[in-house]
Parts: sequence; structure tokens; C-alpha cells
Amino acid sequence: MSKPTDGGTNVNQTEHPLGLPRWVAALLPLVLLGLIAGGFFAATPLASLDTGGEPLPDLTITHTTLPSDETVVVHVTNNGPDEVTISQVLVADAYWDFEVTGAGGDNTLAPRETAQVVVPYHWNPGWDLDVALMLSDGSTVHHTIVAPSESPGLTTDLLVTMVVIGLFVGVIPVALGMLWFPFLQTMSDRWLHAILAFSAGILAFLAVDAGFEAFELGEQVPGAFEGPALVVLGILGALLTVQAVSAWREGRAAAGDARAQSGLWVAYLVALGIGLHNLAEGLAIGSSFALGRVSLGAFLVIGFMLHNVTEGPAVVAPVARGERPSIWHFFALGVIAGAPVILGGWLGSLAFSPTLGALFLAVGVGAILQVIWELRGMVSRNGRVGSALNLVTFLVGLVVMYVTDLFVAL
Repeated sequence: MSKPTDGGTNVNQTEHPLGLPRWVAALLPLVLLGLIAGGFFAATPLASLDTGGEPLPDLTITHTTLPSDETVVVHVTNNGPDEVTISQVLVADAYWDFEVTGAGGDNTLAPRETAQVVVPYHWNPGWDLDVALMLSDGSTVHHTIVAPSESPGLTTDLLVTMVVIGLFVGVIPVALGMLWFPFLQTMSDRWLHAILAFSAGILAFLAVDAGFEAFELGEQVPGAFEGPALVVLGILGALLTVQAVSAWREGRAAAGDARAQSGLWVAYLVALGIGLHNLAEGLAIGSSFALGRVSLGAFLVIGFMLHNVTEGPAVVAPVARGERPSIWHFFALGVIAGAPVILGGWLGSLAFSPTLGALFLAVGVGAILQVIWELRGMVSRNGRVGSALNLVTFLVGLVVMYVTDLFVAL
């Protein structure tokens, strides 16, 4: 019996592969794998190599928060395969009382468990503070809190502030950049392709910059969560997800769907890629406030405002040809590209998380890489991607984003 496959070819199918029902044939390799793995552990072939030593504990201090000038909260994760017990806490080379919360009511953390070590200690703002956790086996985990300042905590005022900041950092700059749309409509195809190349340069810089940041944060992720592997998974996962959406759109376009054939789809993909990147920007701003670095947050706001205004043309350039979309599409594009800063700010205000930050950045990188490929396809349909003008404007996009990124780094 033969049936057509997705590729349009015919394959021979049998109702009883290996003389077994199909579902049994599908499960057979998994059952055999389980039996072999169970036999391997039961036989303990590696017992002769066991020297009897216990594995070293692996406890990571992910970050600290300072809810008041009388309290230090140390956030920890057990990366090792065995339980670890926190027996003592040293602050400024002196032993202090402490309480472990989030670990089942005691000082012992199970593998991959996270907890908070709360220390009643009066600290001085701006003075570096050394903290050490001593484990039951005598090993010590050290951490330095640089220039400590009080964390504001998650309050209604802070949530409202994050909304205002998100509007000024994400929505308003992107909307201002989108005001170039009428000017883009007056351009020739040659120059419009150059603007698309410029947009690709902007996105390429965002992808590279976010990629470096993601791998840097990945090094701070607790070892139990495999930070670099998490970053790679985020990049590939987002790229393939957006590619799946694009492939679905191409199938609709091939079937004659006029909406799927328009540049509006690409515009929404560009807005999605930028929005995912801005989600990570909001996380950076929110976490700076959560960690008490309000002055750093203010600098980030100004820097991101200058940085994000260049993203507006990238969003609207794909729809500069053909019929102008309705005004609600422009509103939706601006919200998708800019509003995620607000969500990121809220999440970052809860507490800084290297794991969450690395994942958000990685997802943004993957989405942006796929969107760049979409922009290339738009240009190649009725133009030449590698023209001198397109290459120059692509480079200009990289340079512009580098220059505006300096305002974020200052």
C-alpha cells in the first residue's frame, strides 16, 4: 500500500513492520534501550574505577539583593549531584546569624534547588561587602557585593515607573522612527532597497551585540542549567520558530492569499524580532533598579532612547511599496516592537536573573537572524542584494547602531 508523502513522492508502507503492530515497532528501540541501560547500571561495570571519594559540592551565588540597610539576601543554586548544607555565613570576615528560605525549611539544598540566604547585617552604601558561605564539608563560596545600595523592591510605584520608562525607551522612540514612512514611500526601488539593507545592518548589529551579551550572561548561569547550551538553544529555537511562521506565510502566499504576499508580514516579523530584543533591554533596566543601581538605570533609559529611534525605519520599510496599511497596523507594529520593554522591566524588577537574561537575549538573536534573511528575500525579488549601494548602507546601519550603542555603554 502506498500513500503520498509531504514531498509528493510515494513510499511503500507495511501494516506489520518486523511482523509486529506498528505501535509496537515504534516503541521497540526505546524498550530495548531501557533494558540495556538498566542492565548497565545493575552490573556496575565502573565500580572498579571508584576511588571512594565524594564529589565536590558545587554551590553558585547567582546574585544578591538588599531590601534594607539592615539585611543582605544571597541567592544561591546547588549545581551538584548531591545535597549541600550551608553551615556558616561570613560577612566582612566575621560569622553572622542567617536564615535559609526556599529550601524546605532547613539549610540543606537538594540538587538544582535554589534558595535565599538572609543575613541580618548593617551595611554601608557604596562600601564593597565580602560575603562567604561555608558548607558542611568545610568548603567556602565567596562573593563580593560591589558598591551596595538598597533594592527598592517590587512596589506599585516601581511598576508604574517601569511603564513610563518602557514608553519612553521602547514605544515612543520606535514610533518616532516610524514617522519616516511617508518619506520612504517617495523613494525609488533602488533607494528603498538601500533602506532595507540599512535596516538589515541595524538588525545585524543588534544580533551580534545581544549574542555577545547572552554568552557573557551564560557564564554566570548556575552550572546546573548549562548557560552556553541554553543560549544556543534559545537562538536556534527562536530562529526555527520564526522560520516556521515565515514558511507558513509562504505557503499561504503560494496558495494566492494576497495578505500573505504583502510586505506587511515581513514588517510584523521585523517588529517581533526587535520586540524580543527590547524585552531584554527592559530586563536590563528593570534589574538595574532591582539591584538598587538607579543612576545606572537612568543612563540606560537615555541610551536606549537614542538607540531605539533607529529601529522605526526598519519596521516600516517593508511596507513602503504598495497600498498603505491602515493606521491600526502601524499602532500594532509599534506596540509589538516597543512595548516589550515594559514587560522586561517588570520581570527585571523582580530580581536580576542571569538565566532569564541570557535566555531572552538568545531568543532575540535567533528571531533577528531570521528576519534579516526575510529582508534579503525582499530585496532579491526585484533587485540585487550585493549592489554597492546596498553594501554601503548595510555598513552604515552597523556604524549607526555602534555609535548609538556607545550612549548605552557610557
